[in-house]
Amino acid sequence: MDRFLTALQGLTGNPALWLFLTLVFFILGTKVFELARRNLILSPIVIAIASLIILLKVTGVSYETYFEGAGLIHFLLGPATVALAVPLFEQRRKLATLWLPLAVGLTAGCAAAVTSVVLVGGALGLSHETLMSMVPKSVTTPIAMGISEAIGGMPDLTACLVVVTGIFGSIVGRPLFTRLRITDEPVRGAALGLAAHGMGTSTAFMIGNRAGAFAGLAMGISGIITSILAPLLAPPLVAFFGW
Repeated sequence: MDRFLTALQGLTGNPALWLFLTLVFFILGTKVFELARRNLILSPIVIAIASLIILLKVTGVSYETYFEGAGLIHFLLGPATVALAVPLFEQRRKLATLWLPLAVGLTAGCAAAVTSVVLVGGALGLSHETLMSMVPKSVTTPIAMGISEAIGGMPDLTACLVVVTGIFGSIVGRPLFTRLRITDEPVRGAALGLAAHGMGTSTAFMIGNRAGAFAGLAMGISGIITSILAPLLAPPLVAFFGW
């Protein structure tokens, strides 16, 4: 038994194992997603995250050990985001005609996201540090962590909140569009990219290439807008209400 435990400890400490398991769980999640007829509650991301959390808790492996291997996937977020330029280029004529409503809508959406988080979180009595960590929750992870650190939040907590926001937005987005009778692909895509960043963009591509292109554009622009608005809106609001 001692030899088995020693071997198991050595295996779980191998970073390559966690990279492999992350990919395996995502592939299994994709199969489950297809079998569930693309039910977003059982999306590949949800399945993979839940499986990894359970496994890490059972084995007692720290997040730092896990990230040593899975960090390669995190690194690939950059190239994956840049690759969104391809569908954007394909939709360049449509984008050119909608630049004004897009700019106004995204600015208003980002301002609403920052303001609502501060007002709701402050009313619930959250600490200042937690409140600042929540402000950039709708922005893609690398940008959100930078904003959080700049305004006095906890980047690690922000990263977790970004994932939760992305999962929630991906699940409720399409049913909400149906309920509100929103059928225009650019509108659907922009809303998903703004509210649910990368995961929302992935969901938008399930709707269509036009929706995916607008989601990618919204995700990128909203990150820039939020990085400007968050320091300008969040701290003054907190100070004004005394939270």
